[in-house]
Amino acid sequence: MDNRSIGVFDSGLGGLTVVKELMRALPFENITYLGDTARTPYGTKTKETIIRFSLENTGFLRHKGVKMAVVACNTSSAIALKKIKSSFKMPVIGVIDAGAKAAVKAAKGRTIGVIGTKATISSGAYESAIKKISPKTRIFVRAAPLLVPLVEEGWLKEKETEAVLRKYLRFFRERKIGVLVLGCTHYPLLKPLIKKIMPGVGIIDSAGETAREVVSFIGRKNFQRRSKIKGRARFFVTDTPEAFNKVGKMFLKKSMVAAKKIALKSVKGGVK
Repeated sequence: MDNRSIGVFDSGLGGLTVVKELMRALPFENITYLGDTARTPYGTKTKETIIRFSLENTGFLRHKGVKMAVVACNTSSAIALKKIKSSFKMPVIGVIDAGAKAAVKAAKGRTIGVIGTKATISSGAYESAIKKISPKTRIFVRAAPLLVPLVEEGWLKEKETEAVLRKYLRFFRERKIGVLVLGCTHYPLLKPLIKKIMPGVGIIDSAGETAREVVSFIGRKNFQRRSKIKGRARFFVTDTPEAFNKVGKMFLKKSMVAAKKIALKSVKGGVK
């Protein structure tokens, strides 16, 4: 048994999609969430910067005494996961492998599309993960850098957001994909619009799959919280807590509590 909380970080509020699934799958666990809202989006940053930010985020979570870290950011998972795992002794789980497994299972031989940030798409992480499981699967990828800022702004249903999505998704419609992987944890917040634009296409988001992976890991390692009292979540951001709280309440409802603004520079990351 381990009563410490599960740590989760993302470049902003997209990781709340993972938090929601964790709350559903592990209702008795406490969760500590960090959204690096001061430096979002990560997808346009250099590899070195993404790694540095990711180590600082993980260092903050370790400082808060979490029992494991969930990298709820596809960009960080694609670019920095190996470095995070080698820099910290605690267990670390990313989101890409879980999403790739779910995509292959759902595709059943059909073509898979992946939409993500520039950094995630450029890394080739999803193609690599999918090809390891199903070498013959056809994959099409496209970067969608405008979507994260729209989600962070809370523009989840606006006609402008739909117009941007239609432009990005036309690429996949023309290629008649069977499954679309939402390769960024911000994107599930746009799922209603995506389903409207892509009828008949299977939509895969890694949030639920990642939660299932965490459930499995906690069970294998006997990491469960001893208490049967409903767990609590605490939220930290590096800037604009008001905007984060507004969108967070839209998504998590009563489970959302006010986020506290913190400064990461006071935390030393990357030390075992």
